[in-house]
Amino acid sequence: MRFLDFFKPLAPYVPQVAPPHKRITFKERLIWTSITLVVFLVCCQIPLYGIRLSKHNDPLHFLRVMLASNRGTLMELGISPIVTSSLLMQLMIGMKQIAVNLEDREDQKLYMAVQKILGLFITLLEAVLYVSSGMYGDVSTLGIANCTILVLQLFFAGVICLLLDEMLNLGYGIGSGISLFIATNICENILWKAFSPTTINLGTGPQFEGAIIAAFHLLITRQDKMGALKEAFYRTNLPNITNLLATIIVFLVVIYIQGFKVDLPVTSGKGSPARNYPIKLFYNSNIPVILQTALVSNLYFFSRLLHKRYSNNFFVRLFGEWRAAPGGGRMIPVSGLAYYVSPPENMSEVLSDPLHSLFFVVFILGSCAIFSVTWLQVSGSSPEDVARKMSKQGLVIKGFKQSSVLKVLKRYIPIAAAFGGVCIGALSMFADFMGAIGSGTGILLAVTIIFQYFEVWAMEQERESGLLAGNFGGLPF
Repeated sequence: MRFLDFFKPLAPYVPQVAPPHKRITFKERLIWTSITLVVFLVCCQIPLYGIRLSKHNDPLHFLRVMLASNRGTLMELGISPIVTSSLLMQLMIGMKQIAVNLEDREDQKLYMAVQKILGLFITLLEAVLYVSSGMYGDVSTLGIANCTILVLQLFFAGVICLLLDEMLNLGYGIGSGISLFIATNICENILWKAFSPTTINLGTGPQFEGAIIAAFHLLITRQDKMGALKEAFYRTNLPNITNLLATIIVFLVVIYIQGFKVDLPVTSGKGSPARNYPIKLFYNSNIPVILQTALVSNLYFFSRLLHKRYSNNFFVRLFGEWRAAPGGGRMIPVSGLAYYVSPPENMSEVLSDPLHSLFFVVFILGSCAIFSVTWLQVSGSSPEDVARKMSKQGLVIKGFKQSSVLKVLKRYIPIAAAFGGVCIGALSMFADFMGAIGSGTGILLAVTIIFQYFEVWAMEQERESGLLAGNFGGLPF
């Protein structure tokens, strides 16, 4: 009996969204996508009942924007359980621990059910660990009843997030819930840091948090205009104009690189017109960086949890040792694996600990490339899968025989996946180095997701105009 078959009795009881029985129009998909977004944003603003937040106990501080997580709300866990379950299933398939035929409809449904069961289990596990670790206050102070209520709130919010993602994936909406939630969270963070009206006193008087509002305020209120302009561009501990310009530059660079692709001319027979099958540099889109973020977030979470309880244990310290950051407000890793996979905070840290910087660079580039190549087999976009689909449709690459199609695809697809993964990792580090708002990984995710939505919108417009009839589809979104 296969591993997946053990879960067959549980599959009918898993919460699920019924697939659509008719074609959903583009306008209806827009409406459902908007409803999904509204539900997510409302959940991001509803505080958990019965919490006692601690400013010093947030191991996911570095990654909340990328995980669509909002501290102290129903969306505390964000998309972490969904992405983690997908990551674990992908790794088990890649390591040949799970036998599954994703082309078989029944196997595919069972695989998705098992992934959902795993996601629900991880949601419950993370909820229990969050509460028991003192994330919302000491357990003895909260009481058993209050702790149980907190766990149930986090679990049911996780179920809602999972069902919203499934609803969009089934075709009711556009794209996926994971992409939508990440892009929304990142864009909200960037806009807030650019236009936030909140005032913060840094010792030299109150200043606006938003970089643009602060710049105008400084120029209006200060007598020394050049000094005010300099402070607006280079002020520390708060967003500044330089950070905002760096963000815009990174946006433009990523949009430019998105267009890099190789077009393979395909035809259905002699005399038929050739159409292009695009192999993009970002062949797997933002999947590598999402999986890499999920891996690091789980390492941070469990490392911080273990360090709090067993700080003197040698093996726990190998995973990570945590200390309060200067000025308080958050915990940061200072040694161990968690420290080496975290980005250097500034140039002085790069110079003082070059081994940390080198390990971080190798880890980001290597993990993104590995995840990108591994994802080919899971997503059904490997050279073998593409060649099989082309053969079923009677398509061949112009100038080559049917028997040579796989060989040609192997020249491009694995290289595009691996090199694209490396480029994604390099772009995220480039953005971090320039001080872009929202972290390099966050900006990269936002740009690729928004670009995908633009492509979907353009394709839908062409399809509704009848201009896309018979066109060979590009990469799945």
